[in-house]
Amino acid sequence: MNPAIEPAPFVVEAGDISEFRTAISEIAKSGYTETAVRDRLDLADITDLKWKALPIYRAERLAERDAQALAMELFLLQGAVPEGELRRLFSAPSQAVLLRTGTLEIDSSGLARARASLFPVGDRLIFSDHAWHKLPHPGYTTVPHDLVMFVGSDSRWLARATVRRPVHVALDLCTGSGVQALLAAPHSERVLAVDINPRAVRCARFNATISGAVNMEVAEGNLFEPVSASERFDLITANPPFVSSPVDELMFRDGGPSGEDIQRRIVAALPRHLAPGGIAQIVTELGEREGEPIVKRVRQWLDGARMDIHILRLRTYSAGYYAIGHAASEGGYGNYLESVGAWAANLRDQGYARIISVLIAIEWSDPAAGAPWDRVDESQPPKREAGTEVEAVFSLERMTRRNRIGEADGRRVSRSGPIALTESRVLGPQQIPASARATLLGQALTVEHTLDPVERDILQSLDKHVAISDLLAVGDKVGIDRKAVLAALDSLQRRGLVSLTDGDSGIP
Repeated sequence: MNPAIEPAPFVVEAGDISEFRTAISEIAKSGYTETAVRDRLDLADITDLKWKALPIYRAERLAERDAQALAMELFLLQGAVPEGELRRLFSAPSQAVLLRTGTLEIDSSGLARARASLFPVGDRLIFSDHAWHKLPHPGYTTVPHDLVMFVGSDSRWLARATVRRPVHVALDLCTGSGVQALLAAPHSERVLAVDINPRAVRCARFNATISGAVNMEVAEGNLFEPVSASERFDLITANPPFVSSPVDELMFRDGGPSGEDIQRRIVAALPRHLAPGGIAQIVTELGEREGEPIVKRVRQWLDGARMDIHILRLRTYSAGYYAIGHAASEGGYGNYLESVGAWAANLRDQGYARIISVLIAIEWSDPAAGAPWDRVDESQPPKREAGTEVEAVFSLERMTRRNRIGEADGRRVSRSGPIALTESRVLGPQQIPASARATLLGQALTVEHTLDPVERDILQSLDKHVAISDLLAVGDKVGIDRKAVLAALDSLQRRGLVSLTDGDSGIP
């Protein structure tokens, strides 16, 4: 094994900032972007990157050692590059400043390695600690407890789902590398990033400095601790430690035996710190017990605050699968099986049947729209920007609740776009009604909406703009109560499956 190297210090002197930025621009010019990396490695999404596939990536996708391949090898795949090859990627001054700041290291055998990873997020580049901290490089004998969270799947899901409307002040909790705060900076007048981990604070400040995010402040503290009691934010994001864990090995990962130690406190404080008209968005995992909806727990954490809740269920893991995936693999099979048993026992103690990856969005409720509502949808994780779709969930819910469709409504109805409609039937003597699901195509969030028979029939009938009065008349002929038709239209509009336009002009 090659000698171990220490993690990057995440420090840059004022006199080195300009040259350091030049070095980063040289990496970017090699074609080191999220899309380019995805395509070069033949991935459906960059979140599909796997350390077990490193030999395949290197042999099949990076055999041509151009500048892009070298950037990926050093800053994404945690590999080594002969010192002589660095000149294909860096100018001499850039190489020197990366070595001087401890971002690169060259060992006695002449192999260069990065002491931090540089993650492409869209067309941005974000430094953090390595994703695969137990690989031989950097070769820790013990994984540091204060390791900074890498830009992983959950980070990218939150980044893609965040609503990007202009805001005065944004707050990012458990900021880690500062990735969410950095992405919020262009559409915020001010951004505050907070983390309890001093190393994470140093990393986030490092990223803010080299990216030139002058409106971004990084504070060390325990969640809302650095914030004044009266301060409110238009956007609050959080990617907290959420793993339901029997151990406390990694600050960025382990969320206590229940996994809820930190996320509960974040949600409970939202009524004090979310500004009117603002939105809070959290990516996390929650343990699910039989017969207990997750949204009920989130509502309890809000303790009666008049807030609307939208939860996107992205992935589901059985408790057993989750335990196997998180168990420590060092020390042979005996130790591994013992670790699996400890993780599984902890999940049983919590009563968790499964673990759900979720995106939670919370806003203040509109009194004109009635009582605070909550909604839970299932979707594949977003692979592109989905903030406008998250925002649309809240606006459609409120619009529909404020303006119920009535019998005298003169508008016309049409599908909002192409819709995939799937039906399932049970064949046999049992009289079980068919179930139907609809998905609006072309969206970043592939939400499947369950339809009742009236909703299904309405969607199927909308080959053109149809007057609400005509739908009611058809319902009369086949014996469907008018209230059922109107309720179905409300439901379809609320979920964005149909649009209503003026009956005369066709203007929405």
